[in-house]
Amino acid sequence: MNVEQRVRQLVEEKIADREDLFIVDIKMHLNGTLMILIDSDNGIAIEDCAMVSRTVGFFLEEENVIEQAYNLEVSSPGIDYPLGMKRQYEKNIGRTISVQMVDEVNKKREGKLLDVQEEGILLEENIKEKGKKAIVQESFIAFDHITETKVLISFK
Repeated sequence: MNVEQRVRQLVEEKIADREDLFIVDIKMHLNGTLMILIDSDNGIAIEDCAMVSRTVGFFLEEENVIEQAYNLEVSSPGIDYPLGMKRQYEKNIGRTISVQMVDEVNKKREGKLLDVQEEGILLEENIKEKGKKAIVQESFIAFDHITETKVLISFK
């Protein structure tokens, strides 16, 4: 079992009684930083990150999982971190997102996330054509046609 697998196991055990918490990503970087990203359906609290950090840190030291010096970082994914899990998409229904597409024709699309389904998302887009008024169109985008999705922040 490698470091990331053991850490995932430790975090899953710690948050098992909290249905709202979930793991987004776990990475051991070459510079010695172990990064754990957790999120919540209801928004993440600093106490949640601290709880995971204490637990993982204790067991990593106790079991001597990482032999070299390391830094442990536990946080929520920032707003600029791409959505990767269906659960993250569901959490952001109603928000404006930017979707980077696989194909070359519609490389990037933006709109309001209306729904998340098993195979993809439903996006409400404003389609603009030269010389015409913009029309609102609902589009289904399959997950396998998406390379990256980010939530867009409006400061209006």
